[in-house]
Amino acid sequence: MSQRLDPDLLLRAYRIGAFPMADSVDADDVFWVEPKRRGIIPLDGYHLPRSLAKTLRSERFTVTADRDFGGVMRACAEATPERPDSWINATILDAYGALHARGNAHSVECWQDGALVGGLYGVKLGAAFFGESMFSRVRDASKIALAHLVARLRVGGFRLLDTQFLTSHLASFGAIELPRAAYKLQLDRALSVAGDFFALDVLGDGALSMAVLPAPTVSGPVAGKVIAQLLTQTS
Repeated sequence: MSQRLDPDLLLRAYRIGAFPMADSVDADDVFWVEPKRRGIIPLDGYHLPRSLAKTLRSERFTVTADRDFGGVMRACAEATPERPDSWINATILDAYGALHARGNAHSVECWQDGALVGGLYGVKLGAAFFGESMFSRVRDASKIALAHLVARLRVGGFRLLDTQFLTSHLASFGAIELPRAAYKLQLDRALSVAGDFFALDVLGDGALSMAVLPAPTVSGPVAGKVIAQLLTQTS
C-alpha cells in the first residue's frame, strides 16, 4: 500500500522549488527533487513552429481544460516504448488528484473523435504553473496541449512556466535552463501575484489559439482584444 502525500506539504514544497517523484510506477514511496538547474519556458519567449501553427489553425483537435484530469494523469503514467516505466506512482496520483479537487492542479486535454489523445497536467500557485508531465497518443497532440497552456498562462497573467528539467524537445519551443538561485527569484516574483487559469474561457478555443500564433495570422476583434491584453501584461 502506498503512503499518503499530504497536499499541504506538497504545496509548501513547490513554494520552495521542490517536487516529488517515484523510482517507478510500482514504488510505495516518493523522494523529493530540487534540481540545481531548472527548466522553464519564458512566456514571452515561447516558440511556435510554423508546422504546428498550421495544425493549431486547422482545429484538428478539440482542446479542453480540466475535463479529465485523472485521465490525463493516468495516461502520463502509462508505459511507452520510449519510457517503459514512470515516476508517477499511486501516491502521486492520489496527491495530485487532491490538489486538483482544491483548484491547485489543472489539466489540458486534446480530443479527437471523442477520444483523449493527448494532454498535460501541472500545479498552479499564484502566477506560477509547474508543468508535471504530458502525453501523446497521436502526432502533435501534446504539442497542441502545450500551445494552449502557454496561451492560457499568457492571457491569465502568469509569470512562470516551470518545466522542471530542460530537454531538447522543450528547447525547440523556447525552453531555457536557469541556475537554482535565478529560478528562485523568478519563483518568488510569480508567487507574489495571482494568475487566472480560466481567463480566456469566455473567449473560446479560437482565442486561445490566437494568443500563441504569429502576429500576421491574427486578425479580427477577438484577436485584437487578446493582443491588447498581452501587451498590457508585458509592458
